[in-house]
Amino acid sequence: MFNKEVILASNSPRRKELLTNLKIPFKVIVKDDLDESLPDDIKTEDAARFLAKKKASFYNDVIQQKNTILITADTIVLNDDKILGKPSGYKEAFDMLRSLSGKAHKVITGVAITSQEKQTAFDSITKVYFKDLTNNEIDHYIKHFKPFDKAGAYGIQEWIGMIGITKIEGSYFNVVGLPVQKLYSELIKF
Repeated sequence: MFNKEVILASNSPRRKELLTNLKIPFKVIVKDDLDESLPDDIKTEDAARFLAKKKASFYNDVIQQKNTILITADTIVLNDDKILGKPSGYKEAFDMLRSLSGKAHKVITGVAITSQEKQTAFDSITKVYFKDLTNNEIDHYIKHFKPFDKAGAYGIQEWIGMIGITKIEGSYFNVVGLPVQKLYSELIKF
């Protein structure tokens, strides 16, 4: 279906699995130590799309190859207008999950699709509702699932999502890490 080589610039096993399930052949190229800092004046809801575009800028050598499409993405959890990134350890993960307990938050994934000729970027927003989580549930989840590579310290597809998420508004796959329906549509247009 695609006459270009698709490159996924992500180490996320969840993104790799979702793109594989779309049946789009792709390669993974990952560069370490990318600058993921944000400007001080950026609106929090624009951060994920900004970071996806910024990541693409580090792959100029890949983009310069003919017939190549680069996909970059970044997922953030937005809680009370505060960005929750990946927790640095147990305490930060616990505090993040405690702050999400009993209320709704937004998960925003920004995606950039870039080629030699052009770039398009978009984001997908999903509202996620958590029940009141007990300290024991949070502790159990962190100790058994070690969610230190996940924005907001949780994976919707894991135990905490099964027992704790009461409702979502928007794309489930967006919360996993890649809004595949929207990505598919944008790739077709691209």
